[in-house]
Amino acid sequence: MSYKILVVEDDKTLQETLTYNLVRQGYETLKTENGHVALALAREHKPNLIILDVMLPGLDGFEVCRILRQEMSMPVLMLTARADEIDKIVGLEMGADDYLTKPFSMRELMARVKALLRRVKMTREETTAAQTDELSPSKTAVFTFGNLEIDEGRREIRLNGKPIRMKPKEFDLLHFLTRHHGIALSRDLILERVWGWAYVGGSRTVDVHVRWLREKIEPNPTKATRIVTVRGIGYRFDG
Repeated sequence: MSYKILVVEDDKTLQETLTYNLVRQGYETLKTENGHVALALAREHKPNLIILDVMLPGLDGFEVCRILRQEMSMPVLMLTARADEIDKIVGLEMGADDYLTKPFSMRELMARVKALLRRVKMTREETTAAQTDELSPSKTAVFTFGNLEIDEGRREIRLNGKPIRMKPKEFDLLHFLTRHHGIALSRDLILERVWGWAYVGGSRTVDVHVRWLREKIEPNPTKATRIVTVRGIGYRFDG
């Protein structure tokens, strides 16, 4: 599908640079340098992502973000020329999903955009799956991989038919990995989807929880065959 991105930036040169590079990546773009117009465009076109400068004339980016969050749920990537931590905290409290300080490389911005849109896609897929499950009450919530069972409804993991004691995040991690069976997932993506955007720890947390899981579900934890390490990327569940 084609994603629509609204660029709200009062620096005309940067605005044009952003929209040019986004279009080159295949995105549809809308643009404005005015906060009030940004709200009107967002309400009319429902973009998939908003790139929002903090320092706007009239209605600043913080206020635009605050109003947007009351009405819509699309990701907001805020831009600022100031590196003050308080700006980042205020932006995140207003509902921004990510924050980028000027000057930044276009490569970094595009990586942030792709990560945010990936979250949109996965959220949409999960919502669709959940709606399908609601319409199919007879559908089982137990997934089986050999002698390993993941019971969604009971939030229970069973090995050879016997429940295994697991911490909540261990269950969440294994559940996420198994739902993406056979797909290599990066540590950052796993951290984002299992621990959430507000989590302040690093990706080392993922490695620790994977080690704990391996000790519980792998026949030989030192030579994992279920949760496989994908060098340079992260992990893949092979069952």
